[in-house]
Amino acid sequence: MNFLSHFYFDRYNPDANMVMGIVLPDLVKNAQKDGNLYPLKEPHLFTSDLAQHSILRGWERHLMVDAAFHSSIFFKEQTYDLKQLILPLLADSPVKPFFLAHIGLELLLDHLLVADNVINIHTFYDLLNQADHPALNEFLKNCTVSDTDVFFNFLNNFISSRYLLSYQKLENISYALNRICMRLWNNPFTDMQLERLTLALSIFKQHIQVSYGLIFEEIELHLNSRETGLAP
Repeated sequence: MNFLSHFYFDRYNPDANMVMGIVLPDLVKNAQKDGNLYPLKEPHLFTSDLAQHSILRGWERHLMVDAAFHSSIFFKEQTYDLKQLILPLLADSPVKPFFLAHIGLELLLDHLLVADNVINIHTFYDLLNQADHPALNEFLKNCTVSDTDVFFNFLNNFISSRYLLSYQKLENISYALNRICMRLWNNPFTDMQLERLTLALSIFKQHIQVSYGLIFEEIELHLNSRETGLAP
């Protein structure tokens, strides 16, 4: 799931550090392509500091949500359906259809949460801004990130630009997908392909709009029924 979909499950959580933690794995990967951290392997490094402990709890929650989402029937069926819809427009593109369907579904879920006023993007950014950034810096160092400047440059820009506000418009989802694909392939789409992609996303949006909330309810039930393994 993407940033706003992860935030959905903690949209009423006043703990800004935990909210930071629930999106931190994706923030790290966006800041640095090879940013793979494994703090849950050594949780004792973070439990003595309340702020870092909250970040760790959020990190664990992120992994739980992703695991539940990617193993769901919803994910398997909807990525298949979206893949079939976009296959014709990828005839001369290097982009892998499943990859595009996977990321496209996740961004569409973010778009729908915003379009249907289920979450407030400004609240999301305000919580990230309120998080204990010095504690976050120590958290990253405890994860063996020696130079945290790259991450914080990305984070500060991410917060100040409020880029996710652009997800309110469907055509910006195509733009975001193009930017993501450009990290992996040269010239992933022509202008015509991008127009066709927006049209395909519009059709698919109508396909899932009525029932997409069920996957959030399913995951929420899963979260509520599991022990996190960390002290509250």
